[in-house]
Amino acid sequence: MVILTVVFNTVVRHHLRRQEDDELRTRAAAVATTVDTSGPRVRVLETANDRLLDANAWIYAGSRPLERPPSAGPLTRVADDLARHAGRSCVTVDDHGSGPVRLCAEPVPGARQSATVVTALDLSPYRSSADTLLLGSLILDAVMLACTYALTRLAVGRALRPVGTMTDQATQWSAVASEERFGSADRPAELARLGASLDALLDRIRAVLRHERQLTGELSHELRTPLSRIVAELDWYGSRPRTAAETRAAHRTIAEAAESMRTICDTLLTSAREDTATAPGTAPVLPSLRRLADQHVTPAHVTVTVDAADPRLEAGVQPALLERIVSPLLANALRYAASTVTLHADRDDTGLRISVTDDGPGVPPAFAPHLFQPGRRADPSDGHTGAGLGLPLARRLARSAGGEVSYDPYDHVRGHDRHHRPAPGAHFVVRLPSG
Repeated sequence: MVILTVVFNTVVRHHLRRQEDDELRTRAAAVATTVDTSGPRVRVLETANDRLLDANAWIYAGSRPLERPPSAGPLTRVADDLARHAGRSCVTVDDHGSGPVRLCAEPVPGARQSATVVTALDLSPYRSSADTLLLGSLILDAVMLACTYALTRLAVGRALRPVGTMTDQATQWSAVASEERFGSADRPAELARLGASLDALLDRIRAVLRHERQLTGELSHELRTPLSRIVAELDWYGSRPRTAAETRAAHRTIAEAAESMRTICDTLLTSAREDTATAPGTAPVLPSLRRLADQHVTPAHVTVTVDAADPRLEAGVQPALLERIVSPLLANALRYAASTVTLHADRDDTGLRISVTDDGPGVPPAFAPHLFQPGRRADPSDGHTGAGLGLPLARRLARSAGGEVSYDPYDHVRGHDRHHRPAPGAHFVVRLPSG
């Protein structure tokens, strides 16, 4: 705006200067029509408008003045100097009585004798117009700046209002580990990117909280057994006097339990420290399932298929925990499968879903309610070794991570639903938070 104001006023002043010079030349041409240069001497002819033409006009024959205004004052010296140059020239002087005055000398065209007309013009009206335009420009600039500030403040305030709302929501959701997310639908591109960044931060916070709960749950569960042994040995030792051999045996049991507790703490804490090098609680599903399938011994007559609805699926748990949850299910499927075992991963409304399916004899309907009870087996005499702890362990680990392991006789992956007969074989579903 400053540049535009300077340029505008410069152009206006230049235009006014040209108008001043044009006015002076026009008056000089009018006065020149009253000068007769055809004879041996230069003469001034009398005209009807002689008094108007004589105002602020000087006529010279060479450098000799022929006619001067009645009240020229100090301007006469300036006019004499312009006439002595005998050419077209202009000059601006400051007449202390009336303000700035511009004088222009114009030779009389076609004259045999040298004759010059000098005219003067009061510049006060022109300068007043220029000053008025400058003042108007400054006032207009001030008004435009004020309006621009008000409109910009209003527009920016309205534009940043959703950002403030999103910030408050992110603070609230991060404090309670909410499932809510901003998403990117119906948002401008910039806010969509901000929403995606905040969603990623909220997912990371949830992953950290899951990691913390999992570590706490693992510590409490794993330390409970050796601690119970120590308490039992101390109660037993204090119940009656013991022999030296019994005392040594009790000390050895307590020492072994204490060593087991230390090992458990060191292992879990070391694992937790190693997990901090990456995003906690995230695991690529397809590579983890393929690695798990490669680790298990597959019978020659069984084919294992691993696939996913999206190769980029991620689970909201560590890769080791994902494998520990799915491993007992895969081991059972390989143990009982007739020819095929399928590991399929996809996404549903609650998060990540992993289906472990085989085409074996399946689970007897009467035993299905007892599947996840520790130590229970459908047929202890089926020739397979096992303590019946794999499924309960898988469910416990999944629940510690905010997920679930369940048995579903209706295999939706293979196209069966609850309006048809149960699918052959066993179908287990692992649900975990998405990464």
